Amino acid sequence: MQTNLVQQFANTSDGQEAEDILRACVHCGFCTATCPTYQELNDERDGPRGRIYLMKMFLEGGEVTEKTREHLDRCLTCRSCETTCPSGVQYGRLVDISRGLLERELPRPPQQRWLRWALTRVLPERRLFGALLRVGQAVRPALPGKLRIKVPPRRKPSPWPASSHSRVVLALAGCAQPTAAPNTNAAAARVLDKLGVTLLEAPEAGCCGAVNYHLSEHERGLEQMRRNIDAWWPAIEAGAEAIVMTASGCGAMVQDYGHLLREDPVYARKAKRVSELCMDLGAFLLNEDLGPLKAPVEQGKVAFHCPCTLQHAMKQSGVVEQLLAKAGVELAATRDSHLCCGSAGTYSITQPEMSQKLLDNKLNALMVDTPVRIVTANIGCQLHLETKAQVPVNHWIELLDR
Repeated sequence: MQTNLVQQFANTSDGQEAEDILRACVHCGFCTATCPTYQELNDERDGPRGRIYLMKMFLEGGEVTEKTREHLDRCLTCRSCETTCPSGVQYGRLVDISRGLLERELPRPPQQRWLRWALTRVLPERRLFGALLRVGQAVRPALPGKLRIKVPPRRKPSPWPASSHSRVVLALAGCAQPTAAPNTNAAAARVLDKLGVTLLEAPEAGCCGAVNYHLSEHERGLEQMRRNIDAWWPAIEAGAEAIVMTASGCGAMVQDYGHLLREDPVYARKAKRVSELCMDLGAFLLNEDLGPLKAPVEQGKVAFHCPCTLQHAMKQSGVVEQLLAKAGVELAATRDSHLCCGSAGTYSITQPEMSQKLLDNKLNALMVDTPVRIVTANIGCQLHLETKAQVPVNHWIELLDR
């Protein structure tokens, strides 16, 4: 694709990166076949190729309107298009860059600004989010139906193993997971303990930075990344062999720390090392001897929902399925595994109508083989799916923990 970026963007590192990505696109349109929003709306501007043209127009100085932003906002950033693209177009980076620049050039209406401000100030703050969630859980029975299903039931945290081993890996507690699904990292710690590996959380590490970064609060997101690097670094220097991610949304972000902080003179080297150590929990366990684990006890088939961040961003499609089969779990058949469930970080809040359509599609696709349970690898997907699922929804590590 030929490009001619205006001076204000062409002379910046973000602009240069965006131009390189644009030039890789050959307009083939393969991406439209796997784009969830294009499949629903059949509008070229709501598919990757059309959005690339909109972003190109903006970066070349063309007029942009609220309608332009509406089409970009409707993008889930699921990155299914990247998996499909024969030219290797890094669409996720392009849309993050373009949204960040557009946010400065075209201020949002007050209501949108307030919502996005609230999301970036509440969701990434573990203690504040946890306190508000507990209030919601306490009054959940009295809430209206549509709001009640958005509040997950209260789950009691389960104990971590007391023993320690010479092999050590790190985990990220994150922001929503400790309160909404406190058993996930604890289950991972117990499974790893049986395999002779100690799982550690750094208390100072918090949100991975994805909420802020994907809502165009780039500098706030980068600060959260630096904080996590500082929190993990002593353990890394002490020999931690990996940073295993129990939430693939966080994993997709952490694996990009090296790229996003590549120009930071203080953190570039450390960020690169953190990204090298980052891996999904499933990928870590797949290489381990699972003999010490008992066979999972499940009366019936289990449907696995592979999050977009796991298959399209972390490129780990099929890994968890292999691991579960290796552990003796009977997997149910599913359809359209490449398509997003509609959670997509804060998308279910900022684009509720499209999010609900995609959720209905995904649940229909997951239930074709009548599973008794749905498991997934990301807290956002887990909470979103369970709002309408007719069967329990868990993180897959809880199966191995049993």
